[in-house]
Amino acid sequence: MELGEAKRRAEELTELLRYHNERYYNEDSPEITDYEYDMLSRELRAIEALFPELSLEDSPTKRVGGTAAKLFAPVKHRVKMESLLDAFDFEELRSFDKKVRAAVSPVSYSVEPKIDGLSVCLEYENGEFVRGSTRGNGETGEDVTANLMTIGSIPKKIDFKGVLEVRGEVYMSRESFNALIKRQELMGEAPAKNPRNAAAGSLRQINSELCAERKLDIFIFNIQYIEDKSFSSHIESLDFLKTLGFSVLPSYKSCNDIEAVINEITEIGEKRGSLPFDIDGAVIKLDSISLREEMGSTSKYPKWAIAYKYPPEEKETKLIDIEINVGRTGALTPTAVFEPIFLAGTTVSRAVLHNEDFIKEKDIRIGDTIIVRKAGDIIPEVVALKEHAPDSVEFVMPKTCPSCNGPVFREEGEAVLRCVGSECPAQMLRHLIHFTSRDAMDIEGLGPAMLEKLSDNGLIKDTPDLYTLKVEDIAELEGNGLKSAQNLISAINKSKENPLSRLIFALGIRHIGAKAAKLVADNFKSMDAVLSASVEDFKQIDGFGSVMAQSIYDFFSLESTAHMILRFKNLGLNMNEADTSIDSRFEGMTFVLTGTLPTYKRNEAAEIITNYKGKVSSSVSKKTTYVLAGAEAGSKLDKANELGVRVIDEAEFNEMIK
Repeated sequence: MELGEAKRRAEELTELLRYHNERYYNEDSPEITDYEYDMLSRELRAIEALFPELSLEDSPTKRVGGTAAKLFAPVKHRVKMESLLDAFDFEELRSFDKKVRAAVSPVSYSVEPKIDGLSVCLEYENGEFVRGSTRGNGETGEDVTANLMTIGSIPKKIDFKGVLEVRGEVYMSRESFNALIKRQELMGEAPAKNPRNAAAGSLRQINSELCAERKLDIFIFNIQYIEDKSFSSHIESLDFLKTLGFSVLPSYKSCNDIEAVINEITEIGEKRGSLPFDIDGAVIKLDSISLREEMGSTSKYPKWAIAYKYPPEEKETKLIDIEINVGRTGALTPTAVFEPIFLAGTTVSRAVLHNEDFIKEKDIRIGDTIIVRKAGDIIPEVVALKEHAPDSVEFVMPKTCPSCNGPVFREEGEAVLRCVGSECPAQMLRHLIHFTSRDAMDIEGLGPAMLEKLSDNGLIKDTPDLYTLKVEDIAELEGNGLKSAQNLISAINKSKENPLSRLIFALGIRHIGAKAAKLVADNFKSMDAVLSASVEDFKQIDGFGSVMAQSIYDFFSLESTAHMILRFKNLGLNMNEADTSIDSRFEGMTFVLTGTLPTYKRNEAAEIITNYKGKVSSSVSKKTTYVLAGAEAGSKLDKANELGVRVIDEAEFNEMIK
């Protein structure tokens, strides 16, 4: 490689690595696998070794990838939190061993699993946990003490009175990760990609209660600083931390030669599929503390340690079938069913194929020989097609929902097919959660856990079934009593009186939020009128576009919707929108709300405006009459000033509604 070509490639790799560092460390949303990232980093290191003049001071090969987020207070680390040099085969470990032995002696190593999580520093003073921070860029991290306080395995008090700083890895167990994914799917949220990203995202939650819900855990793997106490070896320091009540690494072993190290790494690798948490390799460290100090560090890595990364294992197998599963958001997801293979410690026979575009891109057909691996050693994935079967035919996604036989559609810009059936069994729990939520039918006591319990016990199969529940049915459920059952039935019966607008929003129609549902109810006044409306009728609603109009028309045109509405009518639900207006002082006026008002919530202010026959819009235009602005008003306020729209505060608004 000539210098000019090397320079161009080094610049390209630097830009790529900085981009992926941002996605991985700061956004917790990586776009490539760890292995692909490591290969890019390794290629840049090789170029820098060959052409030292291309090695920049701020090269990604010399800097820890993260930065300190502005959401949290910065923490300057007393001791730099370094990264580790990676090795991908045993020859690299033997080369590392030779360098260590050439520099110091006698040599003994500690070998431990490399937990796949988020690195943090915990600080103790006078026996109490006083602060915790993320690694950040290695020198400055983020103060996440409140969130770390929610992790039960972090001791809040220890039997050591001096200053102590320890380093650990916050992680999410596979059990907690699966529970999180289930909750996210139910709520229609984008699911976390893997436990590491989920743990990192949870630790950066502003609300520590949300972090507590994620059930994070931690393993401590190093003493960063300790006052008035010293250790001769790393393993001795880990044993000491155990006595203080820290959850140290699940295993760590002393090895006197590199072949023993390799044997231990192999053993850890064979067990990784059965562990309740993710590991992404094994760490080899010089055990002697004094010899570590003698060897020192580069600008990014300690010279006395290295991380061995398990290479992704790939195997060939035969694709037996492609099953279509309907998720709780209505998404139709194809799943590959193949002849069982042993990968990364476990036997696998299924892998998600994501969507139709993914299948077409790889040209995967039933009967083909495919190549499968485990992404991050955890999730099976189809990597590529090896060869077509002689009689294979192109796979086509179904035209109707496999769960309810209802219509499916692909929205513009999406790769996923979705079922829109209002009574689709696969989506029922999510429908129920939305239907009973605060902004919809607002049924107090019917949270996700209770709905799941009712569903699991066969008491409800669809939304109208809520209104057929009896006190004795609920009282007999585990953890419920007669009083709580009576309260729940009262709340359900009370919801029958809700206005039509709440019922329309509760139906979960795509693109129809609470504000749009209110507009529909105000325009048509009754469910019968809504059911008989055309697409053009919906388009006439001020604030409706063609997408919203088509979506609500399609929903109410379904036979399953008509059947559900008839059941609601027969069960006594209100099908009309009452005129709640007080007078018409705001008729013909359009308000835009922005910022935080001193006493009103935005939805409260919006309701007051509509009660006086005014309209509330989400964007400022020349047609806007007033912008009601509170604290920290943003671009809408700027737009109002630019267009000359009158801006009022809450005090002036209160004068207007006296």
